[in-house]
Amino acid sequence: MIEVGRASIRKTTTGVIFVLFALASAFAISHPAEASTRSNLNRALNQVMEVPNGPPGISMQIVKNGHSRYFRRGVANVRTGAKPRLRERFRIASVAKAFSGAVALNLVARGKLSLDSTIGEVLPGMMPKARQVTLGQALQHTGGLPEYIKSKGFIRDINRNPAAFVPPTRIISWVRNSGLTHRPGTKYEYSDTDNIVVGLMAQRVTGVRYLWQIRRLGQKIGGLSATSLPRTIRMPEPFIHGYDITPGKTPEDISRFINPSGAWASGGIVSTLPNLSRFFRAYVRGRFFGQGAGAGAIKRAQRQWIRGESQPAGPGHNWAGMGLFRYVTKCGVMYGHTGSFPGYRVFAASSADGKRSIAFVANAQILAHTQGNPNAPQVSAKIRRAQVAAVCYALK
Repeated sequence: MIEVGRASIRKTTTGVIFVLFALASAFAISHPAEASTRSNLNRALNQVMEVPNGPPGISMQIVKNGHSRYFRRGVANVRTGAKPRLRERFRIASVAKAFSGAVALNLVARGKLSLDSTIGEVLPGMMPKARQVTLGQALQHTGGLPEYIKSKGFIRDINRNPAAFVPPTRIISWVRNSGLTHRPGTKYEYSDTDNIVVGLMAQRVTGVRYLWQIRRLGQKIGGLSATSLPRTIRMPEPFIHGYDITPGKTPEDISRFINPSGAWASGGIVSTLPNLSRFFRAYVRGRFFGQGAGAGAIKRAQRQWIRGESQPAGPGHNWAGMGLFRYVTKCGVMYGHTGSFPGYRVFAASSADGKRSIAFVANAQILAHTQGNPNAPQVSAKIRRAQVAAVCYALK
């Protein structure tokens, strides 16, 4: 038994009251800021949904210091009216490029590849006119590789049978003999071909399928069990349905219309908000690069920023790194990637310390240049404003 005098009790009580007062004061100061940014975010999401011919639904997770906040609007399934749910799957589109960046830079950390490794060295004969393009240039979209999505072969095959499986070597065949768009290393020019090459380089030096390399990275951070790289149009359940929006018509479900294998490492991944949040917090923090001086050198090389927008453009001012974009907003900086795929528009990012993240999906591919939808520019602009509001809420 411990005996405490009355004076000690008074002293202890005074100390406790002071601590409680200090905590209450801090809460009073910080709470209004968080309430304000949350209100602004909710207003911005509502404004997206209010524009005619916008996405049927929005689903978003924000993680702040280990605490998850979930926001949703509209529906995940137009036919049933079901609301979006946190753990539903969706096609992450070009956000997949961050995964290929993580795989490639992990291999650099392990000595399997170098940022100066060239296509000619690792994939001899695959792209004769791009022999000197390096891994680092492909990751930063400065290599000048021709965009396969604009090729006659891609357009022909996708129109002929959009549900057909397309191996990555077939993708490269569409632009194999095309010339470079500029001298490597002299200009930023976004190209989906870049990440097909990165994925093939990763497979060649390891002898391991690209998906299993993603799974291996997932093991380092507690798993990415809901993340997959489908070879068919099937979507694993449960999933957010993606739609094509045509004014005057009921939204058309195109979730299972195009085989994502035609995007492979460049945009064929299916995942969830929690998996994306976990991945980006780890990736941006540098957990896939090992430790020590080598990891620091990789991180510095990855973050030699040049002006360049992700596709679609992300919030604020966009700067391109290697497998990562820097989004500079009025409220601070986040690092991540955006993406668009028929039926989906996606954004995922993390703070530099990996403590705060955003994962966002709208279930329609609405871009500023979307043909046949006069409201597309307005919807697209409001989506970017909502993403800025999400950054403000995440960082406050």
